[in-house]
Amino acid sequence: MVFFIYQTLISIVLFFSPIIIIYRTFKNKENKFSIKEKFSFPSKKRGDGNLIWFHGSSVGEIISVIPIIRKYEKNRNIKKILITSSTLSSSKILKNLNLKKTIHQFYPIDHFFFSNKFLNYWQPSAAIFLESEIWPSMFRSIKRNKIPLILLNARITQKTFNRWYKIKNFSNSIFNLIDIAYPQNFETKKFLKKFKVKNIKSIGNIKFIKNDDSTYDKIDKKLFSQFKKYKTFVAASTHNSEEIFAAKTHILLKKKNKNLITIIIPRYIGRVNQIANQMKKLKLNTVLRSSKNKKLKNIDIFIVDTFGESKKFYKIATTVFLGKSIINKKDLANLGGGGQNPLEPARFGAKILHGPNVDNFKEVYKYLDSLKISSKVNSVIECANSTIFKKDMKKVKKMEALGRTILKKTLKELDKSINNEI
Repeated sequence: MVFFIYQTLISIVLFFSPIIIIYRTFKNKENKFSIKEKFSFPSKKRGDGNLIWFHGSSVGEIISVIPIIRKYEKNRNIKKILITSSTLSSSKILKNLNLKKTIHQFYPIDHFFFSNKFLNYWQPSAAIFLESEIWPSMFRSIKRNKIPLILLNARITQKTFNRWYKIKNFSNSIFNLIDIAYPQNFETKKFLKKFKVKNIKSIGNIKFIKNDDSTYDKIDKKLFSQFKKYKTFVAASTHNSEEIFAAKTHILLKKKNKNLITIIIPRYIGRVNQIANQMKKLKLNTVLRSSKNKKLKNIDIFIVDTFGESKKFYKIATTVFLGKSIINKKDLANLGGGGQNPLEPARFGAKILHGPNVDNFKEVYKYLDSLKISSKVNSVIECANSTIFKKDMKKVKKMEALGRTILKKTLKELDKSINNEI
């Protein structure tokens, strides 16, 4: 009954989809390819042979699975690797990675018609969903087609659990379709058990795996060679009010460090003009990453208004403040809990600073705290006092060793399901 209501609601949304599409296209959240593919009209050929399918919602999930993809690129038994995602920014990640077998498509609308059409065309040997991607219609279609369904690096927050638990019987019926789930933390494992997932195995968080795929063109090399002359403070995945927090930290740091540039990487680049105006009011000289101006002299704030480039700046960072951690409670509730994943900047040797709201990554921060990589800050003064300008590569090596172990375990586990089918 619940599934019928769910599909009916999807059908109603489809009726109004032309209006929604126009709006999202106007907001630069869709293009002609994403619209076409979301209605299960493929833009690329499948080809012959075995195909495995990975699905992640957005940038973070797609980046986390790249080391695994690279391993399967070398597997002769796998002829094609399909990656699906839901956002334009995530679709751009694969373009510069020089992957030969791997193609990207946008994830289809979760209606039984489009789910079946998608599977009939791509015919994957295994379906590997990442983190919180639970889709009732697609899961049912996958099961009907007898395709192994894997939930990799599963992540269920308290808020997500509460939402699913309101329709407990329906949720159990959907989660039961998962052949095996690999939770990224103990909290998720507990929630998966409550939803009666029959096969759960802990192998670690794949975001600990080293993933160094950032590349520089000639213009970038010129820019990043300039950064070497400066001390840098990075504020990443920032939300509203956190850019001002970073700017005020910059003002304090600048009193003792004249050759300082603060790099702000907002979570949503659509807010860039707003952020630039805030910096102007604070009388800080600002330049955008997309600007033709590539000279850093006399610059206070460098705003990254491009997709998928965080890693390039983490490489040069010595301290990174992670956003969505010091915003007010009302905004926090709307954003689904506090914290952003600190593992990527930590892997490059940066010290991680964060506010008090990190519920979404408690276990990750517990590990980083044990290595003295991360620190909580409650004010601009604490943030400035906690900022350092030197990397600790010994701690990086410990994280890399953990990442290698998790990658080995993950490949071993996935191979069991994949090899049984190909």
